[in-house]
Amino acid sequence: MDRFHDTRLMARALQLARRSQYSAMPNPHVGCVLVRDGHVIGEGHTRPAGGNHAEIEALLAAGDARGAVAYVTLEPCSHQGRTGPCADALIRAGVTRVVAAMADPNPQVAGRGLEKLRAAGIAVDCGLLEAEARQLIPGFIARMTRGRGRVRAKLAMSLDGRTAMASGQSQWITGPAARQDVQRLRAMSCAVVTGVGTVLADDCALTVRAPELGLAAPAAALAASRQPLRVVLDSSLQTPALARVLGAGGATLLCHAAGLQVPPALAESGAEFTALARSEQGLDLRQLMAELGARQCNEILVESGPRLAGALLREGLLDELIVYMAPALLGDRARPLLSLPLDDMADKVQLQIEDVRKVGQDWRFIARPA
Repeated sequence: MDRFHDTRLMARALQLARRSQYSAMPNPHVGCVLVRDGHVIGEGHTRPAGGNHAEIEALLAAGDARGAVAYVTLEPCSHQGRTGPCADALIRAGVTRVVAAMADPNPQVAGRGLEKLRAAGIAVDCGLLEAEARQLIPGFIARMTRGRGRVRAKLAMSLDGRTAMASGQSQWITGPAARQDVQRLRAMSCAVVTGVGTVLADDCALTVRAPELGLAAPAAALAASRQPLRVVLDSSLQTPALARVLGAGGATLLCHAAGLQVPPALAESGAEFTALARSEQGLDLRQLMAELGARQCNEILVESGPRLAGALLREGLLDELIVYMAPALLGDRARPLLSLPLDDMADKVQLQIEDVRKVGQDWRFIARPA
């Protein structure tokens, strides 16, 4: 195959990988294409955790893969996890060449899969469309390389930068298209983090709701079947026992200050509890992120008020801000976007805009701290 055909087939593998972006967690979503004599004989993408990896799906679809070339968006794994090593499966199947977009950042793999293939006499190429492959799994890469996943804060504001009226009323600043977009962000997340203030003000459920995703019915049902972990930061355990965030629809982790006794009503709510150290911001946010990393959370979405979002930014724990701006004005008595007590222009937080697009009648900005 020449480079043009290699690139075209890897692009197809990347397209397949996106099909599991709502369901593969905590595994990275990966795509694989098997080609023999110029014809695609099998395709696959990562199944939900515990299910087949992309390579196995493609091999099953092909039936007989002897003499085939495998295009895969991530280095085939070489270790035994919930499933067997994909590198071994490709060797047994008799493929003659493997083209990988990128090496696996998982320390348990980290090139060992590619070396195992080479040792078996299989031709290996790595690095084709690597930038595009890395863009698919930033949270997984972050967790594997620094011990915590990618943290993104979702915020909605008016044209004058306000998020709620002085009373706390905030529904709805943005329109239905933006809210659908947020549902998809939740569906792609391993955990959704909020503060007890948001729970008390909005009684939010923080669930993924299939009818609101705007996806085809099978894809929406699959996305909603894997609910993100709901994480509530509640240092003094004020969360009502009947709060919707503790109800059906997913698991909930309630984080409180060390040394507190969980009230009996809350203890019977079905939530899980963990104690965090106190900090100037309330609870130790670095300890929180380490805890979520240990729970294999790749993508962490923060849906909160200005205080928690501002604290994460000040701690250097926010990788991205996703801001929806509505064409409306809330006035100078309304609440600000972030709690950032800055006094000097030299202290301003510089952002790099990654993407701007119209979502219904609103605008969505994706920015990261420079």
